[in-house]
Amino acid sequence: MAKGTNRVYLLGTVTQTPELRYTPGGLAVLEVTLAGQDKITDETGGVRELPWYHRVKLFGRYAELLAEQLQAGTPTFVEGRLDYRAWDTEDGQRRSAIDVRVDRIEPLNPEGREGRTVTDARGQERLSDALNQVILIGNLTRDAELRYTPQGTAVTRLGLAVNERYVSRGQDQEKTHFIDVTAWRELAEWAGELTKGEPVLVIGRLVNDSWTSSTGERRFVTRVEAKRIERLTRGPGAGGPGAQTVQTGGVDVEEGLEDFPPEEDLPF
Repeated sequence: MAKGTNRVYLLGTVTQTPELRYTPGGLAVLEVTLAGQDKITDETGGVRELPWYHRVKLFGRYAELLAEQLQAGTPTFVEGRLDYRAWDTEDGQRRSAIDVRVDRIEPLNPEGREGRTVTDARGQERLSDALNQVILIGNLTRDAELRYTPQGTAVTRLGLAVNERYVSRGQDQEKTHFIDVTAWRELAEWAGELTKGEPVLVIGRLVNDSWTSSTGERRFVTRVEAKRIERLTRGPGAGGPGAQTVQTGGVDVEEGLEDFPPEEDLPF
């Protein structure tokens, strides 16, 4: 597997003052929802602003230190990574989710930002000049799936496996994050030729989708909408022992998370 890169950068407004809570094992958890708008250029050259809401998670002492600083309406910068987790439901079904783990979070000075937010239907502020960027390097888990919408627009779905190494309880650990990637139009047609196992660089934006299953249950998925995809060369040092080591905001977040409950519903 190619050396993994897994970075997320968000700049948005805190939608509501977060509440600090603890797992049964005593690990502090702070969940913060940021809101912003992405400027997207369509096929005609017009620019649209698409709203986004993303939940990020802080753990341990870092969560406790930031709990009182992140008030509703505060413009906030987050640097983190996507974290894949999977679990089995009580009826034996397999479920998975993508979280945003925070490595660094910085509340910004709100002065001079008048008029740079919009208010949504719930009365929450959303940053209009926001930042929403994801940078990934990984290997494709399957051949690219190129399809066309009824209107003739090309769309390609990719499965990306991103390798990560970290230290937990004093031991080197390895984890693979499985992330869905979508590409549109000309990029989709080019990416449609990619095959299983190829190492690629993906730069894009984080997107949340939702739908109702055949059983009437609400389902959510977090994916990356690609703005750029690059093939990487296979060479010495691509993967293996050189895989990336990540920082986790000064806390060993893997320890104590065994009793952290899975959550399917997004808080907005």
